[in-house]
Amino acid sequence: MPSSSGLERARALLQRFPLVDGHNDLPWALREFGDGTGEDVYTTAAKIDLTERHPSLHTDLVKMREGGLGMQFWSVWIPGRLAGDGAVTAVLEQVELVYELAERYSDHLGVATTAAEAEKVFSTGRVASLLGAEGGHSINSSLGVLRALRRLGVRYMTLTHNDNTPWADSATDQPEHGGLTEFGRDVVREMNRIGMLVDLSHVAPSTMHAALDTSVKPVIFSHSSCRHVADHPRNIPDDVLVKLKANGGVAMITFVPDFVSPRVAEWDAALREAMTAAGANHADMDERKAFGEKWIVEHPKPVATLDDVVLHLDHAREVVGVDHLGVGGDYDGVQTLPQGLEDVSTYPSLFGALLDKGWSEDDCAKLAGANVLRVLREADAG
Repeated sequence: MPSSSGLERARALLQRFPLVDGHNDLPWALREFGDGTGEDVYTTAAKIDLTERHPSLHTDLVKMREGGLGMQFWSVWIPGRLAGDGAVTAVLEQVELVYELAERYSDHLGVATTAAEAEKVFSTGRVASLLGAEGGHSINSSLGVLRALRRLGVRYMTLTHNDNTPWADSATDQPEHGGLTEFGRDVVREMNRIGMLVDLSHVAPSTMHAALDTSVKPVIFSHSSCRHVADHPRNIPDDVLVKLKANGGVAMITFVPDFVSPRVAEWDAALREAMTAAGANHADMDERKAFGEKWIVEHPKPVATLDDVVLHLDHAREVVGVDHLGVGGDYDGVQTLPQGLEDVSTYPSLFGALLDKGWSEDDCAKLAGANVLRVLREADAG
C-alpha cells in the first residue's frame, strides 16, 4: 500500500492527467439487477441510482469521483451463449444502455467517440464514456455489423471472449483455426480501415501473433496481465509483449485476481480441471460461478493484493517499456478484486504505490492514459 505522501501525489496527478480504464463491465452488471437480456434498457438504467454508493457494485459515480477516473471504456459485453442474430441484438442493446446512462447522468458522464472528444469531456470535469465490444461473436461473422458498431461509436472489439469464434481462437478454448482464419484477418484489416482498435485480450497466443502480423495500426490488450508473472492463459506471453512494442500498441494491465496472482492462477487451473471432470464448462461465466460457489467451500480461494498488480506493471515495463502500458481493471466483471484495489475508488492507491517505488509522474501519466490516447488518436487519423 502507498505512503500517505504517495497517495496525495497520486490523487493530484489524476486531477491533471486523465485516467483511462480499458475495461469495465458495469453495463452488464446493471442488467443482472433486472430480469436478464429481455428487459428494456431504459428500465435497466433506472433500476439503480448511480449517484449513490452501492456496496454490491465495484462502480458507481461516488466511487468513480473518489478514484479520479477520467475516461472509461465501458464494455458492451454479451455472454458467449448468445449467438447469431441474438448476439447482434444483445450487443446493440448494450450500446444503447451506455448512451442511456450517459443521458441519465449527464452532469457526470459524457459519451466520447474520439480521443479529442474524450479530452473535451474530461476538461468539463465529467468522465468520458467510450465503448468497447467484448467478444467477436457479437458481429455474427458480418463485416457489415462490425461497421455498424463503429458508426455507433464502438472504439474497440475484443476478437473473442472465452470461446472461439468461427474465425478466431480464444485463449480459453480448444484451438481450431491456428489463430485467425482468412476471414479473421479480414476482420483485423477492416478494423484498421474504419478506425476500430483491435483488442487482443481473451485471444490465444497464436491469435495474438496473427493479429499483430496483420494489423498495420497499434493494437491494445484492454484487460490482460503478464504470463511470465502469473501463468494463466488469459495473460500475455513475453514474446507477444516484444512484438507489441514494435507494433506501437498498449497492454492495459488488469486487476483480476486469477490473472495477477500466481497462487490464484493455480487455484483457477484446479477449478477448471474439476469442472471439466464434472462435465461443466469453465468458459461459461454462469456455470463457473455456480460450480465455484460450491467448490470454494473445500478449496478456499487465495487472496491477491495490490502488490501482485505492481509486479505485473514492473515486468511489463521491463519487457515492453513504459510507453506501451495502461490499466484495465475489469471492475464489475469479476466477483472479487485484489486487496487494496477493491473498487474504482482505489486507483490512487495503485499510482501512489508506483510513485513510492520511483516511477516518475511522467511515467504514471503515460500509464494512466496518455499511451492509450495516443493509440486512439492514431486510429482517429485514419
